[in-house]
Amino acid sequence: MILAVDIGNTNIVLGGIEDGKIVFEARIATDLIKTSDQYCAELKTMLALFEVDPKSIDGSIVSSVVPPVLNSFKTAILKLTGKSCLVVGPGIKTGLNIRMDNPSEVGSDLIVVAVAAIAEYGTPLLLIDMGTATTITAVDQSGSFIGGCICPGVKISMEALTGRTAQLPGISLDEPKVAIGKNTRDCMRSGIMFGAAAMLDGLLERMQAELDAPAKVVATGGMARFVVPLCKREIICDRRLMLKGLDLLYRRNCK
Repeated sequence: MILAVDIGNTNIVLGGIEDGKIVFEARIATDLIKTSDQYCAELKTMLALFEVDPKSIDGSIVSSVVPPVLNSFKTAILKLTGKSCLVVGPGIKTGLNIRMDNPSEVGSDLIVVAVAAIAEYGTPLLLIDMGTATTITAVDQSGSFIGGCICPGVKISMEALTGRTAQLPGISLDEPKVAIGKNTRDCMRSGIMFGAAAMLDGLLERMQAELDAPAKVVATGGMARFVVPLCKREIICDRRLMLKGLDLLYRRNCK
C-alpha cells in the first residue's frame, strides 16, 4: 500500500492507495506547532481506524504548501513506517511542462492536480481547486501548464465578512434557496455561495477565451461539492483528484 499525503493550509488529507485504488481517505487538521511525535501519533491513530498496519505501507508521497509542517510530517512517516517519503518538488519527474515566469513558485498541489487531470480527462483543461484559497489553472492543448488565477477561498470570505462587521452573524455555508434573501443570514449565504459560483463562471469564461480550444473544466477541493452545483457552466467534480495525482507521481518516480 502507498500512503499519499496532501498538506494544505487548513487540512492534511491522507489516502491509502493499493494497485491504483483508493482504499481509504481521511483528514486531520493542519497545525504549525505540532511536533513530529504528535503527527506520528495522529497518523498511527488514523491508520488504526482503517485497520491498516504501518508495516504494510510500502512507500509514501507527500505534497505540501506548508513548509514548516512538511518537515514534521516527513519525520512522522519515517518514525511510523521506517521508510522515508517522496516529496513533490524540484527534481521529481512530473511529465508536466510548466510555462510560467518562475516555475519554482507553482504550488506542488497545483502540479499534482494537473498531472492527475491530464491523465484522466485529456487536454485542454481548466482546473479549479477550492480549498483555503480558490485557484483556477489552465492546461493548454499541448499539455503545458500555462498559468491561472488565485482568489480568496469561500471560508476566508465568510470569516472576513463576519470578523470585520459588528452586526453580521456567523452562518453555515448551506446552499441558498433564493438569491434575494429576506433576512440577514439568508442574504449573507446568498452573497457568499452564489457569489463564489458567479465568480467561477465569470473567470472560466474569460480564461476560456484565452485558450486555443474548448476546455473541460474539472473541480476538486473541500468546497467544490457545495459551490459547483450552483454554477451555470458544466463542471466535472472530482474530489479525489489530488490522491490520484500523488499515486501517479509515486509510480512514475518509484518504479
